[in-house]
Amino acid sequence: MLRFLLLTSLAALVLAEHQPGYLEEMSQRVVGGEVASPNSWPWQVSLQYLSGGSYYHTCGGTLIRANWVLTAAHCVDTSRTWRILLGEHDLYSNSGREQTLGVSQVYVHSNWNRNSVSNGYDIALLRLSSSASLNSYVQLGSLPPSGQILPHNNLCYITGWGRTSTGGSLSAQLKEAYLPLVDYKTCSSSGWWGSTVKNTMVCGGGGAESGCNGDSGGPLNCQYGGKYYVHGIASFVSSWGCNYPQKPTVFTRVSAYIDWINSVCTHYMHICDIVDTESRTAGRVVGGDTVLHHASWPWMM
Repeated sequence: MLRFLLLTSLAALVLAEHQPGYLEEMSQRVVGGEVASPNSWPWQVSLQYLSGGSYYHTCGGTLIRANWVLTAAHCVDTSRTWRILLGEHDLYSNSGREQTLGVSQVYVHSNWNRNSVSNGYDIALLRLSSSASLNSYVQLGSLPPSGQILPHNNLCYITGWGRTSTGGSLSAQLKEAYLPLVDYKTCSSSGWWGSTVKNTMVCGGGGAESGCNGDSGGPLNCQYGGKYYVHGIASFVSSWGCNYPQKPTVFTRVSAYIDWINSVCTHYMHICDIVDTESRTAGRVVGGDTVLHHASWPWMM
């Protein structure tokens, strides 16, 4: 079961802006992208849940410390048994580079409300049961400076396991798609996302590779100063379809939550600062309350 938020439209809403909601089955992922080189995004993780004795991929995430993963709140706001796969490329083929770690604790932002997605706060931290072994295939993603705003059309890539086209077959291999940033002024304007998009979010896409790109919770990897930083967490897309005009993919803007990330890290584990100044590119050349089961919310993926 894969997750991604969709926003449904309400006719009575001013400017026909989309309202947040969840659908049970969202089939599109990384539409228009290409298969990434194995382990070229070594901080990308596969978040999996246990069901019927087996684990299933449901969301992406980012390894930001050896025992911490950053993902979307809507991916983990139900009580389940989770695990993380690191060094993964093909979900159905074992290369010997993978590391499997359990999740000991989930920290969802206290202001997150799945019934009000447009309020933001779609961010969570996972504390792992043991530390990852960092190597050429498993590395830490670098987070941006607090409050950083990147310019319109800044070079970014979204990564995730997904479909090659709307309605197409699911890719078992990690994919990447070029997804330039859309600045807040444009993305929040009438005819685009309007007031649904907040300044704690960041938009990406608008071309052939916009819309349903990437698994929820996965990183938006943006180039800045010759390095890649995890600038966004995949949050929601338009219910009107992939690549819908003026409805780019919306991400939680990581730079808006650096203080929260550090506070969780400090309070629970006494290991900070998790904001790295050096990006690991692994061969890339750069020029909480208990919640009900999802069945109680049939629009949630």
